[in-house]
Amino acid sequence: MSEKNREGKRTARERLAVEREKHKRAEKRRRALIVGTAVAGVLALAAVIGVIAASAGKDEGGGEASGPAVAPSGAQGKDALAIPVGKESAKSTLTVWEDFRCPACKGFEQAYRSTIHELTEAGQLKVEYHLATIIDGNMGGSGSRTAANAAACAQDAGKFTAYHDVLYDHQPAETDDAFADNDKLIELAGKVKGLTTPRFRRCVTEGTHGTWVEKSNAAFQKGDFQGTPTVLLDGKSIYGDRSMTPAKLEQMVREANA
Repeated sequence: MSEKNREGKRTARERLAVEREKHKRAEKRRRALIVGTAVAGVLALAAVIGVIAASAGKDEGGGEASGPAVAPSGAQGKDALAIPVGKESAKSTLTVWEDFRCPACKGFEQAYRSTIHELTEAGQLKVEYHLATIIDGNMGGSGSRTAANAAACAQDAGKFTAYHDVLYDHQPAETDDAFADNDKLIELAGKVKGLTTPRFRRCVTEGTHGTWVEKSNAAFQKGDFQGTPTVLLDGKSIYGDRSMTPAKLEQMVREANA
């Protein structure tokens, strides 16, 4: 075979090799494009599913009542989220964030109730109660919210303080969601003279103030609070003060009113 023929065959083989390499690269790019498109589709679907799951979680876990936020009669403060007890002219204000399922809240009530009642009745202290539902979130259930709604219904009837005290006197164990039962809340209302009217029953069973309660709890969640009860005297936290006693609270309030 002549040198010229051998050179021609070699050149042909080289051209064929180049074409095969081009074909391989093209095929590789095509497969990469297919895989990339498939992955993008899976990620997009996952994102959609994630959004749906997140939305479902909010609907199921948020426990939010439907409808407008109906504040109880006489509610005050920002967004009408505070239930006031005592005279407006009082020179000291006690702000209390509480949850009717909260054992620590009951402990605070048992220790300070008589002093607070004495000071509010004397016109020296005004109390602003804010209702939260953190035990529902921590332990499950809806007793915090339904009890808070019932307390707001009692406020409509001018019986908040008495019913508030009854709820704490009959607070179930923290893990017992007994306050989720509207019939139980209405039964306890029977211990407050004149409270169990048809209007009160309807307010409780229809959850009239449920959305308002959720709004109040949202405000608690947004606040710089450690838990319930959170107790502030004229804006200063006193619940965590180890030296605080009912006698010291009374002294502070009376000095402010002197």
